Amino acid sequence: MYRPTAEAPAVTRPISLAPLTVVELGPDEMVDCAARAGFDGVGLRLIRATEAEPLRPTVGMTPLIRETRRRLDDTGLALIDIEVLRLKPQTRIRRDFAAFLETGAYLGASQILVTGNDPDHLRLTDHLAELADLAADYGLTPNLEPMPWTDVVNLQQGAAIVERCGHPNVGLLVDALHYDRAMNTPADLAALPTEWIRYVQICDGVAERPTSVEALRDQGRTARLFPGAGNIDLVAMLGALPQGVPVSVEAPVLWQAPAIERSRAALRGAREVLDLASDRRHLA
Repeated sequence: MYRPTAEAPAVTRPISLAPLTVVELGPDEMVDCAARAGFDGVGLRLIRATEAEPLRPTVGMTPLIRETRRRLDDTGLALIDIEVLRLKPQTRIRRDFAAFLETGAYLGASQILVTGNDPDHLRLTDHLAELADLAADYGLTPNLEPMPWTDVVNLQQGAAIVERCGHPNVGLLVDALHYDRAMNTPADLAALPTEWIRYVQICDGVAERPTSVEALRDQGRTARLFPGAGNIDLVAMLGALPQGVPVSVEAPVLWQAPAIERSRAALRGAREVLDLASDRRHLA
């Protein structure tokens, strides 16, 4: 189980397969797919993000969860993160999330993907701090991900909430597509406290940025590109972030190929980008 720290020396970044890249797969199938494709780790979606996704028995000690744990053990893959927790106005942290956290701890996760779905950022901050307290009991860290179709739309808002939260067990998750579409820069990333960055999500995208929230949502969920296949400067982005943290490849693409083929292509792209980022650091 990988738990990065701000003091850790620079190491080769572990590369993880994110659920959205192969969203049709259940968690047990995802573990097998990630292992066969050659990833170092995997992320698992225990709570579906939309009603269009299959509803699976993925919270609690269900047969599916026990089988997923068996496959993680057999493959030796690291479980980088679990998703997705939404902080809403009506959220009650322990009531709503305790079983999810217990499941994640059983599977061996270290990070949680969290979205802010509450326009009251003071209340959202309080909920995030409460989640951080409870998650710490399970060895897990919540990471707030800004995205344009939530109530935390960009990096600046996310950073303000994490800073206000002031909790040592909270991270800020940078997603390459949202970072680029919000016109953020490597300088914005370099200004963040390194201890906030527990892992990072990468993909690529076309040069033209959508102009509506609906188009941003559609692109983010179904029409990204594999790393290195688009116009996002991933090398500069990665160069501004802590070197050793895991990279999660979240790249749902418009390509009707089997999950294993898409996963292998995603990994090839990620490795090429990481090699370029490493070369640039050595030349600097």
